[in-house]
Amino acid sequence: MRAPDYWQSGPTAAIGHLLSPLGALYAIATSLRASAQPSWKAPVPVICLGNLVMGGAGKTLVGTHLARQLIKIGQNPHIIIRGYGGGLAGPTQVDADTHTHYDVGDEALLYAEITSTWAGTDRVASAKCAVDAGADVIIMDDGFQNPSLAKTMSILIFDGNYGVGNGYGFPAGPLREFLGSGIKRANGIVGIGQLPQSILSAARDKPVFIANTVSTPDNDDLKGKRVLAFAGIGRPQKFFDSLSAAGADIVHSVGFSDHHNYTDAEIRTLKKEAEIKSAMLVTTAKDHVRLSPEMKPTVTVFNVDIKWQNTSAFVDFITQSIESKKAHA
Repeated sequence: MRAPDYWQSGPTAAIGHLLSPLGALYAIATSLRASAQPSWKAPVPVICLGNLVMGGAGKTLVGTHLARQLIKIGQNPHIIIRGYGGGLAGPTQVDADTHTHYDVGDEALLYAEITSTWAGTDRVASAKCAVDAGADVIIMDDGFQNPSLAKTMSILIFDGNYGVGNGYGFPAGPLREFLGSGIKRANGIVGIGQLPQSILSAARDKPVFIANTVSTPDNDDLKGKRVLAFAGIGRPQKFFDSLSAAGADIVHSVGFSDHHNYTDAEIRTLKKEAEIKSAMLVTTAKDHVRLSPEMKPTVTVFNVDIKWQNTSAFVDFITQSIESKKAHA
């Protein structure tokens, strides 16, 4: 789904206010469920990357960065993920060469290019598979509100520009649970962009790490080029803004719902429009894996990474937790 306009302040904000009692019930129920006792504790550290809002906050960027850094220091991280949009119940070890997003979802395919990744609705089963396969640390993408697997550390990730939207629970707003209850269970906070004061105040006794989304060097060829941009992510405008900041001249942009399954006909239509406008057709890495093999070569990928304000602080924070867990195992 795409985040409705009334999830933020503006002309339609009154809709969120009217739905706020329903949103409060949803947020409270989520918090109660998340506070339940876990059913299994892994023999290795489990690092959960979660968020409080519906839609993208930057978990995949943080997760891929963390996995690469752990590999650099000799760890063998495995990633477990629900595999939203995939049809396989799992647990399935993801093979980026044979699986498609119809099998395991788009994020799982991106993770599998970096390290061993398990997709499945049962996080405990996925974690057990990862341990049996030799994982010495598990990175859990999402699952902050799922109590089944015990977490060594939970990191909440926020999009600094979006924050918590209107602050209401779903469906009145974007929150899965209220800010206070969520941050209380977290061990640390990551902001992709500078965080609003409301989040900083709520997280005043938690370590906060700030990173910014940056264009990778392989995007330099897009500077000054006319592009037709499209994206089916939680907030497509975030991608369009990053593309403009990288120097591309966006002549047209098209947003689709999150995890949209593209048809070849849709891509051909976009490609034809781009040709009429003498523009390149550009999308995100997450969208690109949802294109058919025939369409992928016709679309340019805009790759991004994150740059920390303090490069080593976040990874040091994670590794200290890992070492502490292993010392007490």
